[in-house]
Amino acid sequence: MTRAGFVALAGRPNVGKSTLLNRLVGEKVAIVSERPQTTRRAIRGIATHEDWQMVLVDLPGVQRPRDPLTERMQARMERELEESDAALLVLNGQQGVGPGDRFIAEATSRARMPAVIVVNKVDLLDRGRTAAALEAAAELPLDGEVFPVSARTGAGVPELVECLVGLLPEGPFLYPVDDRTDLPERVRLAELIREQVLARTRDELPHAVEVEIDEVGEREDGLAVIVARLWAETESQKGILIGAGGRMVRDVGAAARREIEALTGRHVHLDLSVRVRKGWRRDEALLDRLGIE
Repeated sequence: MTRAGFVALAGRPNVGKSTLLNRLVGEKVAIVSERPQTTRRAIRGIATHEDWQMVLVDLPGVQRPRDPLTERMQARMERELEESDAALLVLNGQQGVGPGDRFIAEATSRARMPAVIVVNKVDLLDRGRTAAALEAAAELPLDGEVFPVSARTGAGVPELVECLVGLLPEGPFLYPVDDRTDLPERVRLAELIREQVLARTRDELPHAVEVEIDEVGEREDGLAVIVARLWAETESQKGILIGAGGRMVRDVGAAARREIEALTGRHVHLDLSVRVRKGWRRDEALLDRLGIE
């Protein structure tokens, strides 16, 4: 008998949820950044073994909605949590347990499902700090086993996987065995480009930028061609994204092209432009088109 089900990953920004998701799946399916709001969609990563399939859902960060974008993120988080078979609360062992962690633990507890708590980044802690972080995690208002883990190195991950598999219901696989994510190709490509923007910008700008893929094609010589645009909210933001002499957009494009080529195994020509759309985070039609549900 096989086991298959959904596991929701919850946690504050920068606790390492996306890194852990990629580690569990064995492939990069979620972009990684220290910036809040990095995860805007519920990213599903699919880990499949001989007798089990685990669909890991990297939830948008829990926050107070401020606009249609964050309202959609919050609603998606709550919906995905309710529909999952188990929850995985991820903590940053370096930062300790804070009010945000307690708030998320309480929200997860209300969902009334099996839960597991991970103290991540233990590779950066000594024994004493690790023990203190595990003790603080065990005191959270969430009934679940606690695991010390390093998503970066993989330490503690096999033990975590064994526990999570035991929480999955018996049943057939939910996706084909070769699938690693259910993200549409265009969304996945757009996310890889946005990751490079996040890596190169500061302060408010990352929240004001989104990426839209206009075209995915192939030339006669087999070169993949991707046409994409960066959406900014103001002309000043556009100027930052373009950079002096176009340097910023070139750097973003070159780095994104390398990531896309690593993912697809193909040579890629990336045509990247920057456009302004004031208040795009409040534009319901654009959010629909971008796949932010």
